[in-house]
Amino acid sequence: MTRTVLITTDYLAPGDEVDLFLREAGFATRHRPLRGPRGRDELIAILDGAEGALIANEPMTAEVFAHAADLRAVVRTGVGYDSVDVEAATRAGVSVSNLPGVNANAVAEYTMALLLAQARRLVPVAAGVRAGLWPREDGHELRGKALGLLGYGASARAVVPLAQAFGLSVLCTTGVPQSLRRDPSVRFVELPELLARSDFLSVHTALTSATRHLIDAAALARMKPTAHLVNTARGGIVDEAALAEAVRAGRIAGAALDVTGTEPLPADSPLRDVQGITVYSHLAGQTAEARRVAGLDGARELVAALRGRPRSSLNAHLLTTT
Repeated sequence: MTRTVLITTDYLAPGDEVDLFLREAGFATRHRPLRGPRGRDELIAILDGAEGALIANEPMTAEVFAHAADLRAVVRTGVGYDSVDVEAATRAGVSVSNLPGVNANAVAEYTMALLLAQARRLVPVAAGVRAGLWPREDGHELRGKALGLLGYGASARAVVPLAQAFGLSVLCTTGVPQSLRRDPSVRFVELPELLARSDFLSVHTALTSATRHLIDAAALARMKPTAHLVNTARGGIVDEAALAEAVRAGRIAGAALDVTGTEPLPADSPLRDVQGITVYSHLAGQTAEARRVAGLDGARELVAALRGRPRSSLNAHLLTTT
């Protein structure tokens, strides 16, 4: 009997090296790239008969797992896994893996690009030239400013040396244990101090029930009126309506958002047409190099999980079988 795996990550395609790897491992592949919202019924249908799934950001809910009778392993081709109900997967006997740190360098470089774009007003200047103007307002240098990191995972740690090369001092708020905070050049502080002292606040934490809307109106009110917010993590960490109001009112200077609560950005989003806020299309980790590594590492993890030997499963230790 042919064993089938589903692939929904949009940059993976039939005939590529990931597809060939999975086929050589003895699996038939089914490609259904995610390029927009995907409903529950469609997801259930494309999972039918699939033993494993290499996925993008589909909502893998309890109901989806209940209908995917053959499913035994799911691998996210990225770091975040907030779209997957891991508890429901565990009840269904499905191993769930992510790929920690797989795109850390890409995210770190992109973070620095957003910091520079905000500090030097690159997007509005280019828009002005395109509109026939010749903008000459000044920008700001990064040197001598304070960068606050919300989170201390792989991408945040990769930002540190890049930021310091630009002359930024680095503060960080994290739940990572003291024993793992090994960089003496980073000053670890509580969230209120991070908000108050940062000239740039960069979000690198996971989206959980504790971090949803962590950056709300009250948090934004603690920030400097000259500060900028950068988010390359998850849109749900920021209260978007509160952010739009804070930027409009001049309570903070602006924001660069690679992620939003709903993607693609809805037409009625409060973030639209707010001077000082630039929204990008969730590209922080999407370099050719990172995509290649994520695809291959994801395929290797999927095969390993289906053979009962996952390397980065979030729940295999809770399963009676994997």
